[in-house]
Amino acid sequence: MKRQTVSASDILESALQLADVCGWERLHLFDVAADLDIGLDAIAVHYREKDRLVDAWFDRADQAMLVRGSGADLDALEPSKRLEELLVAWLDSLATHRSVTGQMLLYKLEPAHIHLQILGLLRISRTVQWWREGARRKTRHLPRIAEESLLTGAYLRSFIHWLRHPEEDAAEFRAFLRRQLRCGPLLLLLRQ
Repeated sequence: MKRQTVSASDILESALQLADVCGWERLHLFDVAADLDIGLDAIAVHYREKDRLVDAWFDRADQAMLVRGSGADLDALEPSKRLEELLVAWLDSLATHRSVTGQMLLYKLEPAHIHLQILGLLRISRTVQWWREGARRKTRHLPRIAEESLLTGAYLRSFIHWLRHPEEDAAEFRAFLRRQLRCGPLLLLLRQ
């Protein structure tokens, strides 16, 4: 007899564990249902499509970043160091399924998935907004727009670097991230 209820978190965990073995592209929701001994209808209650699992995975990372942002120790740090701490917390939360995370992004970038690409841009914007909020950035108007643009670039370069260099130790990655956050124009904005 199939289970009657299952949590969204249970579904996400099952999907991630299965994808670690078969890859994101080969993962099917009916495999997740079989793994959890539930029907597809139980998955549809929480996730209307496979891509919603990707959203939930990145929502979890955003939440980890915001939890880190509530740390009292961040108040004493300079802005670039606060941003560094927050992005490292975000990436650390994804580390258990790093390879699958990269596969999720490639899935979204497939040419036939233009609708996912647009949603992916919104996801990037949302994460950068939370990153700025967690770092307590107060810039407004044109400086805010410039800061958001430069931070988006730093975020994307750092995330791609992190995905492509899984063997890199934490200190080397932090040095890379610091270089991204201390580039000329961004450094000037972060001093405001």
